[in-house]
Amino acid sequence: MYSPSAAANSVISTEFGSRTFVYEVVGLRQNSITDQMSCPIRQSGSVFITVPYNRMQQEMQRITRMGGRIVSIQPLNGTKLTATSTDKTSKPMAPTKEKVDIPVNIYRPKNPFIGKCIENYELVNEGGVGTCRHLTFDLSGGDLRYLEGQSIGIIPPGKDKNDKPHKLRLYSIASTRHGDKLDDKTVSLCVRKLEYKHPETGEHIVGVCSGFLCGLEVGADVAITGPVGKEMLLPPDEDANIIMMATGTGIAPFRAYLWRMFKEQHEDYKFKGKAWLIFGIPTTPNILYKEQLEEMQQNYPDNFRLTYAISREQKNSEGGKMYIQHRVAEHAEELWSLMQKPNTHTYICGLKGMEDGIDAALTAEAGKQGIEWSDYQKQMKKAHRWHVETY
Repeated sequence: MYSPSAAANSVISTEFGSRTFVYEVVGLRQNSITDQMSCPIRQSGSVFITVPYNRMQQEMQRITRMGGRIVSIQPLNGTKLTATSTDKTSKPMAPTKEKVDIPVNIYRPKNPFIGKCIENYELVNEGGVGTCRHLTFDLSGGDLRYLEGQSIGIIPPGKDKNDKPHKLRLYSIASTRHGDKLDDKTVSLCVRKLEYKHPETGEHIVGVCSGFLCGLEVGADVAITGPVGKEMLLPPDEDANIIMMATGTGIAPFRAYLWRMFKEQHEDYKFKGKAWLIFGIPTTPNILYKEQLEEMQQNYPDNFRLTYAISREQKNSEGGKMYIQHRVAEHAEELWSLMQKPNTHTYICGLKGMEDGIDAALTAEAGKQGIEWSDYQKQMKKAHRWHVETY
């Protein structure tokens, strides 16, 4: 039997005393008290509550009053604490290494979750290029959960030219783990409609899945798989520095990060580091989530920096179009300095073509200090501080 009071007393004498902990709780009853919690009860029965050390005893008592039972206590560094004894000696808990709980493939293609579209609106303003939609799906009735930086699969209806069901397409999740409604019951995507003219036939081609999603009516069903992905996860360190480089719909995971950092203000995560987004787009009307991004920059000037690279409107130092690699080159000294800090994570998401330009800019800056960028980049990857998802 797990003893919350014994656990709390034992933690006092350990090296974990000044840290923040995650409680895994089961058995909470759905009632008027738990309805007021900011981390709603999932159908899986488990609730994860992040608690600073100085509130541990208070939180344990609150959980007990609500009928809950703590099955594990885990510091944010991934070392799980389990009670080894509940006798009067209150022996210290034994730390055992355990990976962070990352949900993967809760729903697979053969048995997808059928969600409903509850929101579908245009993100590109008048005068912009193409179509990009923000879609939100209702997840209630299932057990799909996810983390910022993960993706879900969408299976478009119908069959392909070989009379076989369409294969799923992966899309980066654009919402925090709690969803746009903050009720743990939704997931959102940022989807650009693929459209082009066939080079030989001149036929107007529309992407199978992107066309389906962009034209999806509110109330329509959608087959969802996943989640998948561990490369782009946001670190749990609330003091981390986060550098984000995005083109187009590559903004999706970064929207999730920024909403969690600045708009959500959830009790289990209070961001105190510095976030810097460098966003490449063709025109000003194509700045996805523009109003929200600039509102966060205005409200959190000490923690959030926003830099645009608008290719068809701005010029680089050589008089050509302004792409994201040119912005990186302009700010290379600051970026390089920030990357020297061990708690800085760098993320790249969007078109694969931008990687070479970014590497070139950072190679030049690192070279000023006699450092080989490719070697340093490998060190960052090994330390899980360099994250790339391009297509």
